[in-house]
Amino acid sequence: MKPGEMKLPHLFQPGKLGRFETRNRIKYGACCVSNYNTRDGFITEREIARMRVIARTGCGIVTNQGAYPDPLGEGKAYFRQVAIFDDKFLPQFERIAADIKEQGAVAIQQILHAGRYGGIDLGYCVQPSDVPQTLPHFRPPKVMTKDEIRDCIRQHAEAADRSIRAGFDGTEITSFMGYLLANFNSRFTNQRNDEYGGSIENRGRFMRELIDGIKQATPDHPLVVRLNGAELMDKWGGNSEDECFELMQQAVDAGVDMLSVTVGWQEAPESSIGRDIPPGHWNYLSERAKKSFPNTLVTFGNRLPDPGMANDCLRDGVFDFWEVCRPLLADPELIHKAAEDRLDEARRCIGSLNCLSRLFRDLPYTCTMNPALGHEVEPEYQVTPAVVKKKVMIIGAGPAGMECAITAAKRGHEVTVFEKAARIGGNLYAYAMNDMARPDDLLSVISHYEVVAKKLGIEIRLNTEVHAKFMRSVLHQYDVCVVAAGARIDRTPFEHMEGADLMLDALDVAHGRVATGKRVVVIGGGKIGLTVAEALRKNQGAEVTVVEKDKRIAGDVKPAFKWRHASWVEELGIPCLTSSRPLKVTKDGVTVRDGKGVETFLPADTVILAAGAKPAHELFHEFEWMVDELHGVGDALIPRGLEQAIQEGFRLGVRL
Repeated sequence: MKPGEMKLPHLFQPGKLGRFETRNRIKYGACCVSNYNTRDGFITEREIARMRVIARTGCGIVTNQGAYPDPLGEGKAYFRQVAIFDDKFLPQFERIAADIKEQGAVAIQQILHAGRYGGIDLGYCVQPSDVPQTLPHFRPPKVMTKDEIRDCIRQHAEAADRSIRAGFDGTEITSFMGYLLANFNSRFTNQRNDEYGGSIENRGRFMRELIDGIKQATPDHPLVVRLNGAELMDKWGGNSEDECFELMQQAVDAGVDMLSVTVGWQEAPESSIGRDIPPGHWNYLSERAKKSFPNTLVTFGNRLPDPGMANDCLRDGVFDFWEVCRPLLADPELIHKAAEDRLDEARRCIGSLNCLSRLFRDLPYTCTMNPALGHEVEPEYQVTPAVVKKKVMIIGAGPAGMECAITAAKRGHEVTVFEKAARIGGNLYAYAMNDMARPDDLLSVISHYEVVAKKLGIEIRLNTEVHAKFMRSVLHQYDVCVVAAGARIDRTPFEHMEGADLMLDALDVAHGRVATGKRVVVIGGGKIGLTVAEALRKNQGAEVTVVEKDKRIAGDVKPAFKWRHASWVEELGIPCLTSSRPLKVTKDGVTVRDGKGVETFLPADTVILAAGAKPAHELFHEFEWMVDELHGVGDALIPRGLEQAIQEGFRLGVRL
């Protein structure tokens, strides 16, 4: 037994699903589709390579991503979602199933009919009732007839049979995110007056018939059903938690082998899996399910990224299997690191939801923490031994610099990192210290770099600023110089404005290098401006106003998190003056002009500039003739976000 397995005995205890033995109590969950496949539903080599990595994560059960079961594509939710409505799709499914089972895992195929969120190529969606969309990018509804309901159940059963013939051990249907199963179950979208609507018994009829149809088509093969423990749809008249559990009871009575407890719809006005939700927040739903249905397997993993916490939940009977997806996208080695007692090296899923943000823009998903996700089939993204070992100097110990340093060191290069501050992390540390969501998640990125850099023998020289004079002192000592010095607040647009020198730098404020007063105006409603404004309001009780030149705030925030900043601003009572620009700053405040030309004076004892960032381009010019190879990554090239910093640091590291 490995050392980590002894520390986490419940996690690595063998289990059982139906007639199949599992090597541990971990289920890889099909949290969302990858969008790596073809527009007509065929699985690509890119997806095969991704699933090859997933098969090797060490999970006892591995669920393949959801495939839509109908030839019209009414169930298709994403442009490049895989299909399973015909035998012509089976060869690639056979490859995935065989690979999962070859790695010793039980293979489950999810069948995903998106219902209200489907019909992406059709211009309409199908659902139980004519309930208008609350989000404009989804399609107008078409009400399903009884014949269409029966056809849909038959298509699911045929898809399940096809999955078993492809080599999968069992199947899964899902209501997660508000798909068709949830549409029938919920009071919000099911307003029928026939036997499929009205009472909760009738609303659950579609689910029961779906379970029965699949069980008849695939006898002796387990069926997993993912059901909401909480819809979070109270605003729209959705199900209560009690109703959700009544529906679980119906599923149990219908003979499901495993309940997967999930949380939320895409339309829910509350967060369910973002980093603003503390790990373990939803455990009570799983615990209730386990107590309510002691003879049915329960699997759960919503906002539960930590193997140690999962082990404790298994010990305490909160669930039978830890269902994990995004943490294994962030670090496919997470389970192996847990088994080998190397969790200090793990990359944590920080809940930034870059995966969902990409899907919501009809793009293949990627991960902030895992630059190789989606590129597993490409040799250029593999960390391989360097042909020529080089001495590499990296300027800046932020995420871009540290990612590059670690990747280069893994290839065998000798790496030294120079950082002018007293700690690593760059501006990510400043964001973390002012974060309204989960500072610990952002700080985990920095601690990961600290641990891995030490294990790889990377030298980090803190309190060392690299400039032209310094470079001349180390001439010819390094083969490669990587500029990862980040960016600073750009004062250039305001250099001729009266009182510009009175404005504090937002990054200086975020790092705690300068103090602020009690009446604050923040110029710039992007990510750094909002982060500072929210922190000053919440932590120091300051009266804060945000001035933003664009029509909306949060312009540089990920799509899946824009709403969160908007809600925080509202909750904290922070006025945001959009389409407005500063005209003059004095010691008493700032005068701003809106889009209609109206000028307003905002009293303030502190004005903070957060409107735009400027990269460290001057270093490239200074060092051009001082080193053999000169490269740049992250904000030193173009100021953007954490994802781009990590991605670019990795991509440069694998090819140095």
